[in-house]
Amino acid sequence: MKIDPFIQEILDRALANEAPDRTACQRLLECEPTSREAHALRGVADVLTRQRFANRGIILGQIGVEIGPCPGRCKFCSLGDGHTTFTANTMSLEEILERSRGFAAGKDLFALFLMTLHTFDFTQLLETVREVKRVLPQGTQVVVNIGDFDTAQAGELKSAGVNGAYHVCRLREGTDTALDPALRQRTIRVIREVGLDWYYCCEPIGPEHSAAELVEQLWLGIEHGCFQHAAMRRVWVPGSPLSQRGQITELRLAQVVAVVALASLACRETRNIAVHEPNLLGLTAGANAVYAESGANPRDTERDTTGHRGLDVAACRRMLYEAGFAELLRGDGSTSELSHIANER
Repeated sequence: MKIDPFIQEILDRALANEAPDRTACQRLLECEPTSREAHALRGVADVLTRQRFANRGIILGQIGVEIGPCPGRCKFCSLGDGHTTFTANTMSLEEILERSRGFAAGKDLFALFLMTLHTFDFTQLLETVREVKRVLPQGTQVVVNIGDFDTAQAGELKSAGVNGAYHVCRLREGTDTALDPALRQRTIRVIREVGLDWYYCCEPIGPEHSAAELVEQLWLGIEHGCFQHAAMRRVWVPGSPLSQRGQITELRLAQVVAVVALASLACRETRNIAVHEPNLLGLTAGANAVYAESGANPRDTERDTTGHRGLDVAACRRMLYEAGFAELLRGDGSTSELSHIANER
């Protein structure tokens, strides 16, 4: 199968462990998702990820502990103040602990994420982290997905037992959100400076985003050394300000995942590549990590995403098995076999 010689050269160099630069990444993203070039790209990214991470998949779980109008006012989010239909509510500590136990019952969860709105009660979060750490199996990590925070708070989070933080300067941050891109990037630097694992993502991708925009946004993760890189498409949320723009296909998302996987060859800190929401196309195009979700979900119109948009751990296991991954990597570095029997845990 013959493809564009320039694209072929990019892919050949990637197979020799040479990461594509910004220009090359843009060219890869400009290919039509159904083209020969895009198919070849996804195949190369899949091969490289399996080699790089020993064909091991990762399951992460996230509990959205708060719901209600969020002052971030993200125009793509079901929780944005000004357009959300949700009233404010915070999950009780007892319920958080019960859901934490459920997520970690099989001992195969790499990390449990606690997600709040952009503004949150920091003291309460610290207490929740300490209690969650107490009920999780030894080795299961804790990660926060919260609003901006400073160096002192980052140190307190780490002391409480937090291993990492998901924090993104999103596509069109400050335009499609009410948040300050400079402050988002300052928090990213804080995360890195205090030694927390930094989880990043190219998101939320919509049909209107150009290849150049995608490269600029995803490159922040490469430059600052993200622990996890990823790609996420914007989900169509009825009633949200950006709903009229629609959403990209899973095939296009898989193409972005593949470019992220190739670009991250230049980032020695990157330990896994995720696709949001979990899907088989992404897991055969360079991703090896997926998320189970419970509680509030910014992509869901239900108050509890469990049984709706959010997958459970068993479904994530099955998906990774069907994608051909041989093992799961746990938070303590140990592994668990994925098989037609074990995938039902």
